[in-house]
Amino acid sequence: MKYLNIQELSSHLNVKAKTIYGWISQREIPHFKLGRLVRFEKDEIDRWLEQKKVDPIDLEKLSRKF
Repeated sequence: MKYLNIQELSSHLNVKAKTIYGWISQREIPHFKLGRLVRFEKDEIDRWLEQKKVDPIDLEKLSRKF
């Protein structure tokens, strides 16, 4: 099991650490609190990220509805 800190997760997701702190405070991202330390399980983050996936719209299929 691999655990990431804020900086490692920031690199993994290619987002700023400030963004991750916002997600933590809004309880949007799975994490562990160990006192003042925050850690993220890499596999759990990858599953969370997959749930955020938005499929593209099939415009051809959409146009048939109208």
